[in-house]
Amino acid sequence: MIRTIGLVTTNYNLNGYGVLTEERPASAVPFGGRYRLLDFALSNMVNSRIQTVGLITPYQYRSIMDHVGSGKPWGLDKKSGGLYILPGSVYGLRDTESRFLFRDILHNLSYFRQGDADYVLVSSGSLVANVDYTPMLSQQEVRGSQVTLLYRRTAEGEKRKAYYLTLNGDGRVTGINTAEEGENQFLNSFLIEKSLLLRLTRDFSTLGYMNFIDVLKMVLDSVNVDSFRFDGQIAFMDNVRDYYRSSMALLEPAVRQDLFSRERPILTKIHDTPPALYTPGSSVTHTVMAAGTVVEGEVENSVVFRSCRIEKGAVVKNCVLMEKCVIKAGARLENVICDKYVTVSAGAVVCGTEENPCVLPKGSVV
Repeated sequence: MIRTIGLVTTNYNLNGYGVLTEERPASAVPFGGRYRLLDFALSNMVNSRIQTVGLITPYQYRSIMDHVGSGKPWGLDKKSGGLYILPGSVYGLRDTESRFLFRDILHNLSYFRQGDADYVLVSSGSLVANVDYTPMLSQQEVRGSQVTLLYRRTAEGEKRKAYYLTLNGDGRVTGINTAEEGENQFLNSFLIEKSLLLRLTRDFSTLGYMNFIDVLKMVLDSVNVDSFRFDGQIAFMDNVRDYYRSSMALLEPAVRQDLFSRERPILTKIHDTPPALYTPGSSVTHTVMAAGTVVEGEVENSVVFRSCRIEKGAVVKNCVLMEKCVIKAGARLENVICDKYVTVSAGAVVCGTEENPCVLPKGSVV
C-alpha cells in the first residue's frame, strides 16, 4: 500500500446550525447518543490503516481538544506518527459547501514535509459516513492518478448545494462546479500526491483565502484528477434540519448497521458510565438510548445521550436529548433538540415540527 498520512479539517462553520454552533465548530456537534461528528473522519482513517493524522483546529477549539485529547481512543497516541494538532486561521470558512481553507494548509507545511509519505488523505470533520478508504488508495496507485475525489451518485430530483463533479467515461474528473443539484456530489474527501500538494502551495501561495477545491479547479487541465464512488450511508449535516433528520434516521436498524459497522467501528472518547436504568412504570419505544440515563417517564422515537434523566410523568417524543439533560416530572417534549445540560421544568410543554424542530441552547432552563 502507498504510504499515506491523513488530514482532517474542522476550521469551518455552518450557518444553518444556529445556537448549536455558537460555542463549538460543526465537527464537534454531538451525534448518535455518544459520538461527535468528528469521530467518523478520525475512525475512517485509522480503520484504513492510516497512523499519522493531522487535525486542523478552529479558533474555538476547546470542545474539540476536550474530546480528542491525545488521540488515545483512535490509537493515535504514538511516539512516532499519531495525532498532530494543527492550528487553523482565526477566520475560517463559513460557506456551506467549503471545507478546506488553503491558508490552513499553507500555515502547516511542516506537517506535510515531514516523513516519507507519498500521499495525503484529506477529509472534512463533518463527513458522517463509514468509509473504507483502502480501495480508493489502491485505485490511486494502480491508475497513477495525482488526485482522487470521493463522490456519490445522487437520487433523481435530489437537491443540495454542494460541489458536483463532471466525469468522463473513464471516471476522470473534467469539471468541478458549485450547484444546487447534480449527478455526482463531491463528499468533501480526497486523496492527493504530497508532492503535488506542496507544489500547489508554492504556486498559489497568494491565494490563501480560497477553498482548496477552488484551487484544484484552476489546474484541472494539467493535473490527473480521478474519482472514487461511495455507495454507503451518509448522514448529511449542513444545517439543523439535516441534523434532526439524520438523528431520526438512526432509529432504523439498517441505517445504524451501515454507519456503525462492527467490522469498522466508529471510535469515540470513552465515558465510564453504568447502563441506562428503566424504573418500574417507565416506557421506552423505538429509541437510541445511551448509558447512564435514568428513565422514569415515557420516551418514544428519540435519541437520548449519556446521563440524561426523564422524570416520572415526563413525555419525550421525536426528540434529541444531548448529554446530561433533565426533563422534569410532567414535562412534554415533541420534535425538540436539547443541547447539553438543558433542564425542562416540571409541567413545561415544548414542541417543534419535523421540518422545523425546536432547538434549546446548551445549559438553558425552560
